[in-house]
Amino acid sequence: MTSTAGRMTPHQLCRAIRDDIIRGAYAPGQRLTEDALAEHYGVSRVPVREALRTLEAEGFASSRPYAGVFVAALTEDEAADLLEIRARLEPLCASRAAVRRTPEQLGRLKELTALGQDAVRAGRLDELARLNSRFHEVLAEASGSTLLAQLIMQLSWKIAWVYSVELPRRASDSWHEHEQICAALEAGDPERAGAVVTAHIAHAASAYRFRQRTEDTASQDGSASRAS
Repeated sequence: MTSTAGRMTPHQLCRAIRDDIIRGAYAPGQRLTEDALAEHYGVSRVPVREALRTLEAEGFASSRPYAGVFVAALTEDEAADLLEIRARLEPLCASRAAVRRTPEQLGRLKELTALGQDAVRAGRLDELARLNSRFHEVLAEASGSTLLAQLIMQLSWKIAWVYSVELPRRASDSWHEHEQICAALEAGDPERAGAVVTAHIAHAASAYRFRQRTEDTASQDGSASRAS
């Protein structure tokens, strides 16, 4: 818990818990108690309750009658659906971004691509997940559709949660493909943008490995205080 935790807004608290679920601080099947979360993040139970409702709506948590709220657990088939849905939505997003993006958004995408390529060359692979997430977030925003951007970001969060990525095998190719996406957006070519993103997602899928985590493993910890 940081000294600024008590000043978290409900949105920031929800994001903090979601981020911790994604990075594995709370395992699938683990119970999330309001008291433990409030203590860990330095907030009252009221915003925790609101955050848990949001996380349930997003599919990161699920409630059980008379038992409480638990971190959700997806099957491998359900996880595969995430990749298929992303493969259909993100090319649409890119096609729209080719004609709707602002100069500022294109500039930010180019900047993130350059940062990613620099990190690859320097071997700073720990920076790539954050940069990649931000790249696809800006790409989604550039579509000009708030709903589409929200859907794609939720998919990205869940894919990061249920899959690990073989970064060394994909890192260089992935950022070269990001460069091609930027070129298609700069050219204002929606068909090319959609095709490049379709190929990018297909190539990325080969680097994903489903995280084999079970409720039995999670139950060994038993409470949300595991991340404290």
